[in-house]
Amino acid sequence: MSTKDYIEKDYYQSLGVAKDASAADIKKTYRKLARELHPDKNPGDAAAESRFKEVSEAYDVLSDPAKRKEYDEARSLFAGGGPGGGSPFGAYGGGRGAGPGGFSSGGGSFDMSDLFAGAGGGAGGGNLNDLFDGLFGPNSSATRGSRGPGPQRGQDVTADVTLGFDEAVRGTTLPLRLSSPGTCQVCGGNGARPGTSPRRCPTCGGTGAVSDNQGAFGFSQPCRDCRGTGQIVDDPCPECHGSGTTTRTRTITVRIPSGIREGAKVRVPGKGTPGRNGGPGGDLFVTVHVEPHALFGRTGDDLTLTVPITFAEATLGTTLRVPTLDGSVALKVAPGTPSGRTLRVRGRGVKTRKATGDLRVTVEVAVPKDLSDEARTALETFQATQHDDPRPAVTAALATRSGGGSRA
Repeated sequence: MSTKDYIEKDYYQSLGVAKDASAADIKKTYRKLARELHPDKNPGDAAAESRFKEVSEAYDVLSDPAKRKEYDEARSLFAGGGPGGGSPFGAYGGGRGAGPGGFSSGGGSFDMSDLFAGAGGGAGGGNLNDLFDGLFGPNSSATRGSRGPGPQRGQDVTADVTLGFDEAVRGTTLPLRLSSPGTCQVCGGNGARPGTSPRRCPTCGGTGAVSDNQGAFGFSQPCRDCRGTGQIVDDPCPECHGSGTTTRTRTITVRIPSGIREGAKVRVPGKGTPGRNGGPGGDLFVTVHVEPHALFGRTGDDLTLTVPITFAEATLGTTLRVPTLDGSVALKVAPGTPSGRTLRVRGRGVKTRKATGDLRVTVEVAVPKDLSDEARTALETFQATQHDDPRPAVTAALATRSGGGSRA
């Protein structure tokens, strides 16, 4: 019987008996199904013939006490999630078994035949030794611990900074003080008091892992005595108490690129917590927050600015001097410019590595709150000379309603 049969096929379901069925019940059920499905009784029935073979295969295993025990152990080990409740398939499945032929992880599941087909290279699943060599062979992660604890990457660290508007647009370099775990400077990270050294763990022989045999299969798991480090510290370091790490404050220089936006993250490689056993350090991720500006806003890579103008400037036209982040520019306002129009100044926005935005200036006509007598008289005289209707559509709608009567 192939290894695939141990995992994929549910022989108890094939026979329609419970897992704890007695040998007599299994034999009785098989004889009944064999009589019903025998090819001599169902000539030319391919489905019955296939079912007969399935029942016969199941009985061949479950009727033999040794084969049945080995089958039960394999099914319990894989479909039940492996030793200690964790699936040996790692990313392929998690949690408990999903029934015959499948695993589930949360709400999702997959057919074990997909896994076997990929491992065996053929529609029938091929030889599963290739699959098990990949999962539990000498180069697998499950047995790699037998060679000793390997390098471990440090954890990533996160931080937040708040920049002024100008700093975010132009870019800046700033020192960042962090308090995070780091290598103990007293013991050098080995956890032992200076002048002493850790000793090799006698339980695992310094490998950091021990073997756990489960019937026909064996797995490696972290050694409990040394917690997977492979070493025992008899005289702990007084600074880190044997952990090899201490919380320390360090200053890191972080370069913020020009044009960075609110909520963007800057990655600083290797500036997280240090790795263990020669492993690389984690990364530092800095989230940037940007303070608002008193005058300017930002839309993408464009700067925005609102500038009030007088009625006379909007009507007659004018040239305005408007500020930018690095000086000022002259902006021509054409005669008859309506309030709310946006004028564009090319290339005076946010500069990034990929592009340079524009400055978009929106002009708004400022209405004076107080008028002198002379100004009021002049404005009334101007209004008397105006004969153009500023709202023809509204006037036409009112005329239509007046002529045809109002409707409720």
